[in-house]
Amino acid sequence: MYASFMRNPNPTTLLCVHPGMRDTLTGVDPTSTPGVAQREDVSARTAENVARIGELAQVLWADNRFSLLVVLQGMDTAGKDGVIRHVFAGIDPQGCRVTSFKRPSVEELSHDYLWRVHAACPPRGSVGVFNRSHYEDVGVVRVHKRISREICEARYRQINEFERHLVENGTRVVKFFLHISKAEQKERLLTRIRDPLKGWKMEEADLAERRRWRAYMKVYSEAIEHCSTNAAPWYVIPADKKWYRDFAVSAIVRGVLEGMKLRVPVKRLDRTRLERALQGR
Repeated sequence: MYASFMRNPNPTTLLCVHPGMRDTLTGVDPTSTPGVAQREDVSARTAENVARIGELAQVLWADNRFSLLVVLQGMDTAGKDGVIRHVFAGIDPQGCRVTSFKRPSVEELSHDYLWRVHAACPPRGSVGVFNRSHYEDVGVVRVHKRISREICEARYRQINEFERHLVENGTRVVKFFLHISKAEQKERLLTRIRDPLKGWKMEEADLAERRRWRAYMKVYSEAIEHCSTNAAPWYVIPADKKWYRDFAVSAIVRGVLEGMKLRVPVKRLDRTRLERALQGR
């Protein structure tokens, strides 16, 4: 997959997992910056993308025909929170909702695994961001052997049908796997441990999950290969360099919003009459 990156410097084309692709993670170098030589080349473009995303989100709100769902997946410290802070900083909080999927509650476990996910999908006119998602139900549960391969195969089909249903009803779906190296995760975990403002996030279980790195890469790669569709594509983002991660995600999100052909509703107003009325008050 990585070899095809350098043919086109457009992140949307560069990093998309097209149906039928293989080696979706093993074929991507997490330290790479496909299509970009250095940070200075894209710093201004990232800022422009973030500002443009904010503008387009306002039009999305006014248009009120569509919504956008952004799915963020990745290993611990991959940068999901960082993407949310930096890429979506320009959106009015009224038009953006972030949902972090934790361990299911008793009520959630009494329903099918997509029940809580569907309830969190963005309404028309808004952007929804999933910090982790329904892909945990074909990821972590596979690593911990809580479901069989047969059940997992069925879930791939169900997820594809669910996402197609969203798209056909006006919700664009774009999915990002933030791909970091094991070495980079080690450095970020050490930084987290040493920082009093971040150390609270650490648990002993984090280190246990790190020891399952190879298993996670295998199941996530398989999920991406089975569930990257034309309707709801996956993008694998090399994420060791945070500046490249933010540039790539912002460029792709901007492109998706611009491709939605949004428009501000036109109201036929007698502006002269309204201005005179205001002047007289």
